[in-house]
Amino acid sequence: MDEHSGPINAFKYLYPPIEPFQKRMLSVSDGHEIYYEQVGNPSGLPVVVLHGGPGGGCNSSMRRYFNPKIYRVILFDQRGCGRSRPHSSTEFNTTWHLVDDMERIRIALDIDSWVVFGGSWGATLGLIYAQSYPHRVKNLVLRGVFAMTQDEIDWFYAGGAGRFMPEQWRSFQSVIPREERDDMIEAYHRRLFSGNTMEESLYSYTWTRWESALATIGANENAGNCPNSYARAFARIECHYFKNGGFLETDGHIYDNIDKIADISGVIVQGRYDLICPPSTAFRLSELWRKARLIMVPLAGHALSEPGITAELVKTMDALGKG
Repeated sequence: MDEHSGPINAFKYLYPPIEPFQKRMLSVSDGHEIYYEQVGNPSGLPVVVLHGGPGGGCNSSMRRYFNPKIYRVILFDQRGCGRSRPHSSTEFNTTWHLVDDMERIRIALDIDSWVVFGGSWGATLGLIYAQSYPHRVKNLVLRGVFAMTQDEIDWFYAGGAGRFMPEQWRSFQSVIPREERDDMIEAYHRRLFSGNTMEESLYSYTWTRWESALATIGANENAGNCPNSYARAFARIECHYFKNGGFLETDGHIYDNIDKIADISGVIVQGRYDLICPPSTAFRLSELWRKARLIMVPLAGHALSEPGITAELVKTMDALGKG
């Protein structure tokens, strides 16, 4: 699940644009290179930003949620997407590879512990990283939580969300033969990895357009128009992860391991009308994780750029920065 563009007035809550003071490629494992950048105060409070998807990549607006005088902001493109290489590759690309990549970045930057900031799939990855390395996480700030359960995947790819957006759901289904529509992820996976470039491009575009159409309240018919290179990485990597259940040991892996983050404080910012990651997930997580504070934004959907979500995230980071 990914971040998408939203109403321009969301930007009034953000800090002014700032250029990175460092941009690097880091060789990790199995032939992958990870792009990362640092923004803000080199001596500031470290915060790592986790983008959505999987496969979404970072963009410059994600730098602007943090006071650059207070924070040392680390952003990186996860395996196979954005500026990381090889592009759109799903080989040696699992949740556990991404957790290991985060640790490699932290060690390379000589950071003892950091704030973890992530939304949608970035919230999933942030939670799993924190459960794997709890002593390396100062705080968790999450948005639009996705726990990578089969129930959530079925909601979005087996018709649940389609009841609210029937026109868009029909478009998503229409390119798949009727006899294959009982498993849309499997049907798309066959075509996204067919080896036929034109076919892969068509299905990448359709996959990406379906999700983008549901990202914000008031998303218009042009939602999902994006460069082919972005759509290809996003669709292939996301489908690869969802087909494999996020490569997690159990269907409720995050819930099953909640005790591992019992001592970490967190904030969950959730849109009340999130059609991609329904609020029930954030609510359940907040009930199990006693040190988490849930902020339900009344008139907001899924996207990072929804004005109400943007405002709450900036306010949360400002409060954390004051100690």
